[in-house]
Amino acid sequence: QVQLVESGGGLAQPGGSLRLSCVALGFTLDYYAIGWFRQAPGKEREGVSCISANDGNVSYVDSVKGRFTMSRDSVKRTVYLQMNSLKVEDTAVYYCAADRLLGSSCSLRWREGFGMDQWGEGTLVTVSS
Repeated sequence: QVQLVESGGGLAQPGGSLRLSCVALGFTLDYYAIGWFRQAPGKEREGVSCISANDGNVSYVDSVKGRFTMSRDSVKRTVYLQMNSLKVEDTAVYYCAADRLLGSSCSLRWREGFGMDQWGEGTLVTVSS
């Protein structure tokens, strides 16, 4: 069975850190661009970061640049999102997704989730004092 499973969410204080994990079950991450997305209550889903499989290049939404770092461990079939200097506005359900439709590079429309056809169920991140 093909699945993406996220973990690592929880409660953090402003300025704190969390590391999210996304493990691929039933398929390898080596061939697909992988994205992290988030959806806050009452808001639309937002693309956070995307890592290309071919060159490991990572793109970030401006609001997380310098604070979040996405990485990939092919052996563990896992991608990570290290989140530092967390802000209240980072509160959201975070999802990972795989682009098995368009190839190994993050598409120009990755932030819209374009091409992302395999999604996890999400993990909740709450940033609050």
